[in-house]
Amino acid sequence: MTKAIGETTNLTEALKRYFGFDTFKGDQEAIIRNVLNGRDTFVLMPTGGGKSLCYQLPSLLMEGVAIVISPLIALMKNQVDFISNLSEHEGTAHFLNSSLNKTAIDQVKADIKAGMTKLLYVAPESLTKEDNVEFLKSCKISFYAVDEAHCISEWGHDFRPEYRRIRPIINEIGKAPVIALTATATDKVRTDIKKNLGILDADEFKSSFNRPNLYYEVRPKTKDIDKDIVRFIKQHTGKSGIIYCLSRKKVEDLAEVLRANDIKAAAYHAGLDSATRSQTQDDFLMERIDVIVATIAFGMGIDKPDVRFVIHYDIPKSLEGYYQETGRAGRDGGEGICLAFYSYKDLQKLDKFMEGKPVAEQDIGRQLLQETAAYAETCVCRRKMLLHYFGETYDKDNCHNCDNCLHPSEKKDAQEQLLIALKAILAIKENFRSDYVIDFITGRENDEIIAHKHHELDEFGSGEDEDPKIWNPVIRQALIAGYLKKEVENYGLLKLTSAGKKFIKSPKTFMVALDHEFSEEEEPAEGTTSALDPTLSAMLHDLRKKWSRKLERPPYVIFQDVSIEQMATDYPVTLEELKNIQGVGDGKTRQPYAKEFVDLIKRYCEENDITRQADLRVRTKAKDSMRKLKILQNIDRRIALDDIANALGIDFEELLDELEGIVLYSGNKVNIDYFLEEIMDRDDIADIYEFFREQDTDDLEAAYEEFGSDIDENEIRLVRIKFISDMAN
Repeated sequence: MTKAIGETTNLTEALKRYFGFDTFKGDQEAIIRNVLNGRDTFVLMPTGGGKSLCYQLPSLLMEGVAIVISPLIALMKNQVDFISNLSEHEGTAHFLNSSLNKTAIDQVKADIKAGMTKLLYVAPESLTKEDNVEFLKSCKISFYAVDEAHCISEWGHDFRPEYRRIRPIINEIGKAPVIALTATATDKVRTDIKKNLGILDADEFKSSFNRPNLYYEVRPKTKDIDKDIVRFIKQHTGKSGIIYCLSRKKVEDLAEVLRANDIKAAAYHAGLDSATRSQTQDDFLMERIDVIVATIAFGMGIDKPDVRFVIHYDIPKSLEGYYQETGRAGRDGGEGICLAFYSYKDLQKLDKFMEGKPVAEQDIGRQLLQETAAYAETCVCRRKMLLHYFGETYDKDNCHNCDNCLHPSEKKDAQEQLLIALKAILAIKENFRSDYVIDFITGRENDEIIAHKHHELDEFGSGEDEDPKIWNPVIRQALIAGYLKKEVENYGLLKLTSAGKKFIKSPKTFMVALDHEFSEEEEPAEGTTSALDPTLSAMLHDLRKKWSRKLERPPYVIFQDVSIEQMATDYPVTLEELKNIQGVGDGKTRQPYAKEFVDLIKRYCEENDITRQADLRVRTKAKDSMRKLKILQNIDRRIALDDIANALGIDFEELLDELEGIVLYSGNKVNIDYFLEEIMDRDDIADIYEFFREQDTDDLEAAYEEFGSDIDENEIRLVRIKFISDMAN
């Protein structure tokens, strides 16, 4: 009996000859043999596992040309360059896409006809073009490789409708084995891929999703996020990193902020021309820049093994997207820090973006968002949570490499609560998702529950006396513990497992950790930033009182509370460092009291043996600085403030925001008397000015309460700007 090609080929020799490696990684050899033997193959392999080799090596060993269907031009170019470097002639690998002119396309086709080309990369859009289909019909196809195969599924994180046309086109060109490859796919997505590609009988190779070298952390997204990111990068100077943002505008803005703070960074998104994107990729690979700020368009196919951190400025739309993007860190097995910033407001924004889409698409999108929220909010080991999402069990209780494991939360026994939840799910026939189940348990008579008459069941409201915050973690952690499962075909419906049914008969201890509570003003977790020194803060407040009495000015005119707090956090010991404190500018540092404050801090640090972390000042973007400069120049020319606002294309309130920033937070002096005297009564100006002089705070609310019925709020703001400029700066 004749042996199949895969059985007779010495693959280790071929691996060494073509790629220079001595051994295969994981399932690579078994996958390659499967392809060589003409079998349909499904490969689930995390980023960095070596997916590309699974189709590159067999293509070089088989007769004909392998068609690799890939979604990104950048990925095609990188891989074609890589294969060309391994070969004696440049025609071994080619790509066909919209970036080629007719001459280049003719050359590609000539090389294929001559039998030189073993790998042809095509975008799904190019594959369906009539002239390409006609040409490929005349070629010997060794196999089809569908890369990033999750794009086929509406449940995937990067659904592309054109991927669903691949199978009909394959049938038209000519049948050959199919290998589908993806780095991230749940059971639902895997089923979708195989069904749509017509490879339900494919041999499946599934690698572990565990990347032990990756550290996972979620931080609350506060107003200081830019500063947090700059500080983090400065702590990892010279290391390569990627920051993902959801919007192109945020990508551009954040890249500018990083460059303003002497970080070698560049923006990358689909709105940039291809030459700029290509140059940015090359600069990143060649380490001319350290940080890429990007939308999700960046990174697929970028083979940079030493990316040391991946930051998510915005929480992603799905856990698959998150996993794939974090997977670009530490591909060499070295350090890989995965830091995400989470705000429930961001989740609400993403939810709002779905409005107007088909109902089914909205439903899928919202369920994927719920999974992301569960990951961000949970106090359970993040590695355990991620692996469970992809259908893999992680047996360890502590991975020692995520924020939740390094700083574990206190757990409580939720045996009773789990019992209530399991009985409730059975009562409603295991036919509903977790949000419905929680409404049912807590006794919320919403329209859906009333429509199903579930409010009439004995179990309705069975958990209404419990802390409502307990139910999400109970259900999430019951899924991980194996008491519940989510049905694959009807995504999200909660079902009891045999272990869950057994628990009802014989309950036992069930320890859960309550979820993190994220609020907009919450500060980062302990250890992520410097902590305020309460002793120094008290000393600085006392010194401020002394100067307040001496100069007969309110304390906040000397330094605002925010400035005192930052001094007690960052320990500025020179006048130059004092300028980096919020609310302190050149004007403040020239005041007679400034030196006394830094001398006090210096003395305190020496006496208490404090090692200072040099303060980091996040400079604003250049265009913001230019706007401030224009405002100051126009005020110097005594141009009416409303005319300045019109010239800058902003409303008057926005101009006041800018002026408050200039005066209150940058410590600059401005003279707006010419404008005030034109629009306001002198007595009103004097009354408001005196009000702020006599108060212990510059709080606007108190002033609005005092004068609001008689004087416009914007006028009160203007007088406060004058007061701070005169008295503090």
